[in-house]
Parts: sequence; structure tokens; C-alpha cells
Amino acid sequence: MLVKEKLDVLGGTRQVIGDALARLGYDESYYELLKEPLRLLTVRIPVKMDDGKVKVFTGYRAQHNDAVGPTKGGVRFHPDVTADEVKALSMWMSIKCGITNLPYGGGKGGIRCDPRTMSFGELERLSRGYVRAISQVVGPTKDIPAPDVFTNSQIMAWMMDEYSRIREFDSPGFITGKPLVLGGSIGRESSTARGVTIVLKEAAGVLGIPLANARIIIQGFGNAGSYLAKFLHDAGAAIVGISDAVGALYDPNGLDVDSLLDRRDSFGTITNLFPNRITNQELLVQDCDILIPAAIENQITEENAHLIKAKLLVEAANGPTTPGATDILTQRGVMIVPDVLASAGGVVVSYFEWVQNNQGYYWTEDEVNDRLTKILVDAFRSVHDASVAKKADMRLSAYMVGLKRMAEAVRWRGWV
Repeated sequence: MLVKEKLDVLGGTRQVIGDALARLGYDESYYELLKEPLRLLTVRIPVKMDDGKVKVFTGYRAQHNDAVGPTKGGVRFHPDVTADEVKALSMWMSIKCGITNLPYGGGKGGIRCDPRTMSFGELERLSRGYVRAISQVVGPTKDIPAPDVFTNSQIMAWMMDEYSRIREFDSPGFITGKPLVLGGSIGRESSTARGVTIVLKEAAGVLGIPLANARIIIQGFGNAGSYLAKFLHDAGAAIVGISDAVGALYDPNGLDVDSLLDRRDSFGTITNLFPNRITNQELLVQDCDILIPAAIENQITEENAHLIKAKLLVEAANGPTTPGATDILTQRGVMIVPDVLASAGGVVVSYFEWVQNNQGYYWTEDEVNDRLTKILVDAFRSVHDASVAKKADMRLSAYMVGLKRMAEAVRWRGWV
């Protein structure tokens, strides 16, 4: 069933790309080029495990399109990684980079593994093996990896070190999301959540929802979800619901966010401490003003879309709303801020890190946050203006804005 869902994600992405290109007036040749990554590398990575046995892992690196510039995107370690999932994610990264006017195309990588069952040493050997396997197709001017699901700054540090050994010179710009001491950027860890917060404020303003009194549900309490809860709580909003892999908590009067953050474990789990928890699906349909899916794909579907009570849905996760659910919610007047816009803060600050590495000059936290705010406010307004002008939903409008720059680069290069 999981593989079918991921295939549906790729198919849904292609459908929106086709619709967006058609609305922009590009012919079929543009769709034929952009419906698939230019490159998909599949690698096999032998790793000596702690018990002395060798286990072979499968990894991928997709590069959607490099007409604008080098490709950019994270590397995830997950037992359910597939080639089609990595393809779709690389295409979403292209849209994000186009919306935010970054000089990149989209890329994505992944290794099929369960890092939660692996030792520190096994993870290091796997990370270094992956870099050795893909080293010919990546680099600061080719394809720049970053953290994603179940990867972090330590894994990025191992990968950067391995690439620097292969190339025989220090290459901090090869990868982003690194520790500060190795050339990382201030603000990178919280950048996705900060970006969602910036875009959410803009959308709430359009709808006339005062953030100081808004009731917000956040599905997911990992890195993005927990930072989001803190940022929005501090802005005066009432966080009335949160969830993790175990279950969900809902209180119409607002949850004690600071206490939840203090008590959660290293995987973001907190609901196991509460006997009155509800399910993730039950949480999605509770009463609120703003709903933020910040967990996994395909959470809001044709089956539950008509039960959603929020006026504003902001997608912090990748692909949480199916195409059918998008249609239902749009017809009901719910504004959906799509994932390719809402979660673009991570790639924007990754771009800042790459720029700082190339310059050898590092910015303050205020400089990073001010630049991030300007880029995302401009991005939201571009998408919203396109939505009004084209009479299209925000997702289709985001794809139109995101694809136009890439399609023009393709045209100028003479590829079609």
C-alpha cells in the first residue's frame, strides 16, 4: 500500500506540472522534459556492520533539471525510500527554488535503511559510502545535498569530509545543513519552521485571521512541528492540537507548549505520556482556525476533506493533501498554502549557507532572518497574485510561478 501511495504522489505531481505548463501557454515538449528528472542515479552501498557482516543498501540521487543552475535538495534515510518518491521530491524542489527565485534546479536523494536501528559507526560508514557512490555527479557547482528525513548536521559533516577527501581539497559548499564550526549557517536548523511561520502570517493577513487569537492545530511534533509550535505560541496563537507517531492531543483552550517541548523525547514523541490522546486522523478534523500538517504524505484525502473545519491549511509536510482533497477544500473556500511554498524556508537558508561558503564570509542571525523574511514574503505575494489573476487555487498558482523560470531557462538554452 505504501508503494502505491508514493506512486500516486509522483503521478499527482506530474498532473499539476502539466496543468501549470498548459495554463502558462507552453507546448507539450516542455511537459515531456519536466515530467521526469534529467538524471536518476541508483547506487548500491556495501557497509560493514558492527557484527562483522556486510549489508548492501540501495541509494538514489535524482536531479530534476539544471537549466537554471546546479540542483539542490536533501538526502533522506528511511526504510520506505523508493525511486519514484525521490523523483517526485526532486520535482518539488525545482518548484520551491523557482518560487523563491533561487539559482537552482531541484534535486533529492535517499537511502533505503532504518537509521533508528543502526549504530553511530554504521551510520557514518553508510554516509561515507553514499558519497563515494555519487561523487561523480555532485559538487558545489553540480548538485548540492542537504539534510532531510532522519538525517542531520552530523551526517552532513561526514558526507562533506568524505567528499573533501575524494576531491583532495576542503569543500564546504558541497553540502548544506552542516555544523556551524564546519561552515554551517546560523538559523538553518529552524529555517523550515520559521519559513512556514512567515508564510502563514501572510496568508492569515489575507484572510483576516488575527494571529494573536488564532487556534492552530499542528500535526507532527518533530523538528519542523516543534519549532512551529514554539514560534506560533510565542506570537500569541493558541496551539490547540499537536500529534506525533503515537497519537495526538487536543485542548480547545490551548496546550502548554513549553511543557510539551520540555518533556518530549529525542524523536519528538510526547503523546505516549497522556492517556486521553486521540488519533492523528481524529486531530485533523477538530475545530480550529489554522491547520498545519507537518508529518507525512496523504493525510488529508477525499474521505476526510469535507470534515476539515480550518479556514486556512498550511502544508509544512511534503504532499499531505491529495489532489482530490485539494479540489474539495478549494470549493469549500479553504485557502491551502501548498508545501512547495510553505516549506521553502529550508532551501532558502541552505542557499544562504552555500553563498556564505563560497564567499568565506558569514552572516549574523538577524541578517539570515531578515533575508529569509523578504524572500518568502515576496514568494507568497507572487503566488497569491497569480492565484487571483489566473483564478486558480494556490497549489496550481505556485506551480505556475515555480515552473515559469525553469521553462524560460530551458527555452533560452534551446533545449526545446
